[in-house]
Formats: sequence, C-alpha cells, structure tokens
Amino acid sequence: MSHDPTTATAYLRKLTALTDKLTARLETETDAFATRRAADVAAGLAATQELANQYRRESAHLKANRAILIAAPASERMALVRATEAFEAVLAIHGRTVEAARTISEGLVRTIAQEVAGARAMGTGYGASGQAYGSDSRAVTLNRTA
Repeated sequence: MSHDPTTATAYLRKLTALTDKLTARLETETDAFATRRAADVAAGLAATQELANQYRRESAHLKANRAILIAAPASERMALVRATEAFEAVLAIHGRTVEAARTISEGLVRTIAQEVAGARAMGTGYGASGQAYGSDSRAVTLNRTA
C-alpha cells in the first residue's frame, strides 16, 4: 500500500517529536541520577514507561509499513534519523547510569544486611554441648537479583 507524501510527512514528524520527547525525558532522568535526585526519577517512572511503550509501538508500525518512509521527503527521513541517533546515544548513557545506581543500591542493601546479620550473631552464646548457637537469619532476607 502506498502512502501520500503529506500523510507520510505527518507520521514521521509525529515519530520524530515522540523520539525527541523521550530523549529529553531520559536526559532529565540521567541528570536526576547524577545529582542524587533518584526520587524525581521514581516519581516520573510511569510517564517514562508510557512514552517508551508508545515509541516501541510507533517504531514497530513504521518498520512494518516501509511505504511510509518511501513516501516521506528525504528531509523528514533525515530528521528522524538524527533524532534516533540522539536517542540511542542518550539511551546508552542512561543505561550506564541506571546500572551504576542499581549496583550502588544493591551494595548498600547487602552491606546493611551483613551488618544486621553480624550484629545478631554476636552474643548468641553456647549450648550445652559447647557449640555456639547458630545465628538467626530469618529476620534478613537478601535477594541477589534486582
């Protein structure tokens, strides 16, 4: 099915704007992590996920309907390519930032869990056989996956 240039141009402009909006959102989140404002990221997580889902749907639609690209002017195709390249660059930085935050958070949780477990193990005493009582690890559960 062929598309007229006007409709194709409108679709590519819409996808370019969506890509730019998602890119800006990820830049804002990356900045929030860098300035230790992770709560700001958490507050806007639903909006970011909705934008990402919309981007995924629209990209899949464009991939399935290549005629839209063919019908659109080269300038609109290039604008989308530039927006996509910027998005991918920001996405890579965002991914590294989120991974670093996850690693730090897991390290903190692991350290706290070890401290609590160590504190509980102290002063457990000895049984009648002269063996030390086992520590009670039921109060702290550490899930090793995020």
